[in-house]
Amino acid sequence: MCNRARNAGDPETLLPMFKALWASERPRDNRFNPVELVPRSRAYVVRVEGGQRLLDVMSWDVLGGAGKWPMTNVRQLGLAQWRRLIEHPENRRLIPLTAFCEWTLETHQVGAGKPLKGEMWFQITDQPQFAVAAFWQRTAGGDGFTMVTCDANELVAPIHPKAMLTILEQKDHARWLECSYEEVVSLQRPYDGLSTAVGFQASVAE
Repeated sequence: MCNRARNAGDPETLLPMFKALWASERPRDNRFNPVELVPRSRAYVVRVEGGQRLLDVMSWDVLGGAGKWPMTNVRQLGLAQWRRLIEHPENRRLIPLTAFCEWTLETHQVGAGKPLKGEMWFQITDQPQFAVAAFWQRTAGGDGFTMVTCDANELVAPIHPKAMLTILEQKDHARWLECSYEEVVSLQRPYDGLSTAVGFQASVAE
């Protein structure tokens, strides 16, 4: 499953894109790499407080380092430990990304390009900067988030048939951050890779 991602856009572009303000001076210190996301690294997140969207920083592990392995992706939202978090809007987050990675040792035909294998990076052609559904909790190791996964679409499935990140359409950003638990579950669906002429692009890492 996706345990690498990128946010290659200028962080200053996130503020107008998500209609957000900086949560504090802390996210501006740049004492972390906001471009390359790996388990337990820090990343920009969008949250809502007092009706205002804020850009903040959290670690990519909802267990805060307490588990043997980082908990970076969650699919079973109905499990009690996750539902108690995600049913409350204040526990939801948006994770801005520009690409995510899937890995395969086998050669696959992905889209219209040449067959690929190894480390594959997916981008969304109709959303160069996109948002992934996520939620968080406070732990002894600090504030940690996990991304929400869903069924894989037609382009990701050949590489990773079990799941893909829940990528939200722009019109659903507010719904994810504010809606009921039932609506949250309805948003947990694969991004339509065929919604545009290409939908997704896959490329081997350079």
